[in-house]
Amino acid sequence: MAKSVKRKIKNTKSESPFKNYWQKENYLLLLAGILVLFIGNYLMTFGPWDNPISLSVAPIVLLLAYIVIFPLAIFYRKKKKSEENVSSEG
Repeated sequence: MAKSVKRKIKNTKSESPFKNYWQKENYLLLLAGILVLFIGNYLMTFGPWDNPISLSVAPIVLLLAYIVIFPLAIFYRKKKKSEENVSSEG
């Protein structure tokens, strides 16, 4: 009869895929984006339909919120101390 081979099982803990990676800075950037979004919508309500603020400034403010601030809030992550030390040495 063949010998039974015992295999060692590694006891490694894997990180949970449901870990919340957002930090305080991410939430502050998200709140800033929401604030800029409200400001842009408020600027859009000024004056008659051909008001320059409603036609030019408000869409730029809204684009700033949607294209810059919200993605920055989602993707922003602080560097770890080990990464800062490696980058400063080289």
